[in-house]
Formats: sequence, structure tokens, C-alpha cells
Amino acid sequence: MFVMSDEKDKGKDKDKKTKKKKKEDESDSESEKEETSKKKKGKGKKKKRSPSPEIEFDNLEKFVLEPAPQGVTVKCRVTRDQRGMDKSLYPLYYLHLDNEKKTFLLAGRKRKKSATSNYLISIDATDLSRGGENFVGKLSNLMGTKFTVYDNALNPERALPDMSNARQELAAIIYETNVLGIKGPRRMTVIIPGMNKDNERIPLRPRNDYDGLLIRHQNRRMDNLIELRNKAPVWNEESSSHVLNFNGRVTQASIKNFQIVHSNDDYIVMQFGRIADDIFTLDYNYPMCAVQAFAIALSSFDGKIACE
Repeated sequence: MFVMSDEKDKGKDKDKKTKKKKKEDESDSESEKEETSKKKKGKGKKKKRSPSPEIEFDNLEKFVLEPAPQGVTVKCRVTRDQRGMDKSLYPLYYLHLDNEKKTFLLAGRKRKKSATSNYLISIDATDLSRGGENFVGKLSNLMGTKFTVYDNALNPERALPDMSNARQELAAIIYETNVLGIKGPRRMTVIIPGMNKDNERIPLRPRNDYDGLLIRHQNRRMDNLIELRNKAPVWNEESSSHVLNFNGRVTQASIKNFQIVHSNDDYIVMQFGRIADDIFTLDYNYPMCAVQAFAIALSSFDGKIACE
């Protein structure tokens, strides 16, 4: 179980030398209250995070684009590198398996010369160029609180008439707009392509923006699509905070902590949460793949004033 803290997280993402606001101090004390309470009940011992199961692969690109094996939780960690003037504005993000080898999976970075928020995703930690052979996906934000995840194939305008080499849409992420300005946990919806009887992703290659995941979801054309939502945290009176049970995988309060579930709330498809200032755990299950999960995590870092 851990706290979903709004103000504390914002303080961490701003200049660390900036004086904390009063509300941030209150969030800190709330977190401490919960930990103190746990210790009184004999639950104060720190849990060691369970590592990822043994996962081996020969082809990295194939692995990160394929759904997780059924019955296996792929446990990863995301690190954020924002050292230096350039990286403070455009941090680098890395995804590794959370095992002894810390096996590298993906790297991501926001494009510098782009009118909208675009994050490139690569299977090479040193090559994050759009034209590079290691480019495997892109997270695009065209509508403020709505994101689309693509693979590395061609734009429909440059693809063959039969669309066989056109890019696939891998996911759409929608953050609920906070029109009232009330502080609290974010609300998000994730739409991903459905699976066939062989447990393979059904390709979705829209010819234009009017046939993509976002429009299909908006018009409730949900054939061969899977709709997921973040699990609503529970209000804890003792700590005066929203909490979620991450089973020891998350150790710090943050507005970025979330779990993505099916409609019945029982099956966690993905969870993401802070364990240090710039380190987060990311765990995902079937039918999600590493690129989808990493892109969803990247969307949580992007500025979304309308839903803060």
C-alpha cells in the first residue's frame, strides 16, 4: 500500500532548491504518519522488491513489441536522466528489466524541434534519432491530454496502397481534464488493440486520423479494441491520503503512481510508481508489450496542465 501524493510529487519535479510550499510539507507529514502507523502495527519492515522472473530473448525489437507471456509479470524499472542543461529540459528515460543483470530494453526522449509533444522510443540507449534503425516507436500528443503510440512503420501517406507497410497504432492514452481544479489523483483511460485466438495483437493501421484509436473510442466503435482504466485509489482516513496496494513495488508517494486495470479491477495490466527521485518501477502483463507500457509511463511525465 502506498500514498498517492499530489503536492509532494510536484515539489520533486521542480527545482530541488525551491522552497517547499506548506501543502507539500503537509503531504510529507501524511506519508510519515502512514509509515509510523504501519510500524506500530508491526508492518514497518521494508519489503524487498521482488525481481523480474527470468526472461531471455534473442531479438530485442521483437521482444519489446510482443505482448508479455501470459501468466508472467514483466518487472522493469524506469530511470530518468536530467543531468545537465539540455537534459533538464529534455530528460532521457531508460527502461531496464528489474533483475540482477538490469537488462536494457528501451530508451526514450522528447523531440526538441517539434511543435507538439513527441517522444521517440529506441532499442539503443545512444541512438534516439527518428531515422535511425533502432527506432521502434513514437508517443505523440496532438490534443493536450490525449496521446497516441505508434510503431516504427511508415506514415499512411507514404505507405503502399494496401497499407501493408503502414504504421500501427499501439495505444491511445486519455487523461481526464480537471475542469474544476480540484486536487486529487489523475484519471486516465488506455485503449489498445485486441488480441486474436493465437494471442497475437490485431494490427490497426488507420489510413488517417479519423480512423485511429482515439476517434474509434470517442465514437464507441470498440470492435477488436481493449479499454483499460487506472484503478481508483482508496482514501485512507489515518494518513489523509489516497492509497493503492503496489505489493512492495512502490516506496515513495507521487501523483505519477498508478495501476492500469481491466474493467473488473481485478487484473492489473500495468503498474508504475516512484522508488527514488528519478527511479520508478514499471510492471506489465499480457496483453501489453514493453513499448506500450513504456510509452504510457512517458505520457505521465509530459506536462498536462488541464488535468493537474
